[in-house]
Amino acid sequence: MTDRQTLLFIGDSITDGARGRTSDPNHLLGHGYVFQIAGKLGLEYGADAPEVVNRGVSGDRASDLYARWNEDAIAVRPDLISILVGVNDAYHIVNGDPRGASDRFRRAYGHLLEETRAALPDARLVLLEPFALRTGGVAERWDAWSAKLAEYRRAVGELAREHGATFVPLQALFDDACRRAPAAHWIWDGIHPTAAGHELIARQWLDVTAFRPRERGGA
Repeated sequence: MTDRQTLLFIGDSITDGARGRTSDPNHLLGHGYVFQIAGKLGLEYGADAPEVVNRGVSGDRASDLYARWNEDAIAVRPDLISILVGVNDAYHIVNGDPRGASDRFRRAYGHLLEETRAALPDARLVLLEPFALRTGGVAERWDAWSAKLAEYRRAVGELAREHGATFVPLQALFDDACRRAPAAHWIWDGIHPTAAGHELIARQWLDVTAFRPRERGGA
């Protein structure tokens, strides 16, 4: 038997997955990679499976996550925090929106990781790489999108190393998948994954994290 752990997933619309805001278990986790990860862990481990919490919010940037970090992350007291953010930071900068007037991505991301390490020193951190594919609206300004997200991917990798977090690469995964099917098969608008795209993320997350429930009485 195991002590049941809590896994918190937080980020933007890709994590949100149109999740419900009530306790209805059919909608609580949304319809994306978080739901698929929870399903696989629930099937494999039964009553010992971790509690999975989804706190994704559509439209969020790294600074938005930081603004709600106490309520939606620290207060949950999770054993593991999985973060996927960056595409909205890039969107507002690439499109010249006032919300992207200054680039706070790395600074805000670094702050929330620092605070997490201080408040939850034993929590495992998992940082997912932001990604996009050249299809849909993204294709119109692909060079700008590609450059900005490459910058963010480097930043997330650096932050993972600095804070002892697990880094989950995703861009190369989607690029390789495009050899088997067009980009829109995986990410319909260049930003939001399809069911197949979310399954790619879920499998990669499980492979890289190698998550296993903690043994009762263990560390």
